[in-house]
Amino acid sequence: MTIERWDAVETAERIRRGDVTPSEVLEAAIARAEAVSPLGAIVTSSFDRARAAITQLPAGVFAGVPTFVKDLSQVRGVATTWGSAGSVGFVSQRDDPFVKRFARTGVVVLGKSATPELGLTATTEPLFAPPTRNPRDPSRSAGGSSGGAGALVAAGVVPIAHGSDGGGSIRIPAACCGVIGFKPSRGRLDMEGSRLLPVNVAVHGVLTRSLRDTIVFHQAVAGLEAVAEAPARPLRIGVFSDAPGVSVDPDVRAAVAATAKQCAALGHEVVELRCPFDGSVMDDFLAYWGFVAWAQLRGARVAMHRGFDRTRIEPWTAGLVRSFTSRRRAALGAIRRLRRFARRYAEVMQRSDILLSPTLSQPAPPLGHLATDSFEAHFERLRAFAAFTPMANAAGAPAISLPLAATPTGLPIGVHLSARRGDDHSLLELAQTLMKSGSY
Repeated sequence: MTIERWDAVETAERIRRGDVTPSEVLEAAIARAEAVSPLGAIVTSSFDRARAAITQLPAGVFAGVPTFVKDLSQVRGVATTWGSAGSVGFVSQRDDPFVKRFARTGVVVLGKSATPELGLTATTEPLFAPPTRNPRDPSRSAGGSSGGAGALVAAGVVPIAHGSDGGGSIRIPAACCGVIGFKPSRGRLDMEGSRLLPVNVAVHGVLTRSLRDTIVFHQAVAGLEAVAEAPARPLRIGVFSDAPGVSVDPDVRAAVAATAKQCAALGHEVVELRCPFDGSVMDDFLAYWGFVAWAQLRGARVAMHRGFDRTRIEPWTAGLVRSFTSRRRAALGAIRRLRRFARRYAEVMQRSDILLSPTLSQPAPPLGHLATDSFEAHFERLRAFAAFTPMANAAGAPAISLPLAATPTGLPIGVHLSARRGDDHSLLELAQTLMKSGSY
């Protein structure tokens, strides 16, 4: 029996048919989780709680499927740290709204997956816990901020894991670990509290090994409409591999070029572009990230818990807060421009149905490359590494990272696709054809 190779849909189907019991699936997942503990992907395990839960599973699409919840969301009776030493020892007394919706699909939560502090960077290397290592090369980052989820899915521990994405935090670890990461359109599955911020950028989602798991999840939880096997008509696809002031790895460029060729072979119109967004967008987004860090800490005792210890925050988080408070007027200008960015994105999408680009400028970097002691170095390296993903967040557009290539040494390369806001189904239809015709 090869339970670890089944996706979530097949796992649930086999449980329903009686080919395997929920307990057998659960215990196999627990054994896999314990075997990969050196990856540092699990911040809190709740195996006994999961064993009790399988006795009363709801009849959802993923009934009996094991999973993990990212440690930015609360699960009743399970410790939540938000990736921070400031919350060590706190045990949640409630389920967050998303967690309730996810539970109705029948998933069995095995614990909490690792995240950097408050989900504020693109690598999962919190100071109070071991770093999350990439299953493809343990010396390298699993990405962030849903790094624990990406590592657990890539390692075969679970077929599907919760993530969230405020600037690429589902798609970045998907690209690093070689799995699928989809960010839905704004309004479908927004993170709690994100609509209260001046720019609503953050959504919930999942990381998976099969695209059908991603689609079934969003149909069950986010009201996604039917997704056909392929687009109903040829699409106009704008392709670019550059970003202002960023050096893109040659293997990454080659992966985008190969995917563009694949799209053309499928009958789509492929148009080569220069990056349609100037570098100020990324600068504005990082300035806004300073505001987000400040806002999270200012409201920590309400949004998280009353005992949150702000004196224990990490240098990166503190640096983001300083970057906002020391340049508050400039940051407010950046926020105003980001609020207008959706119009700029819509103008670009008048000429293309889909934008095709790298997910990241390079494959998964070595541990420590982003999580450096220098705030300035971290900031500049983050800007260069994740130069492609935040645009979809600012625009509220759907976007996906697909594992369509690898370096000669076997490191995964993610290829990024985005569409018009609300056109999630066209994006997923194209993604399905690419995954079926790809060789990676």
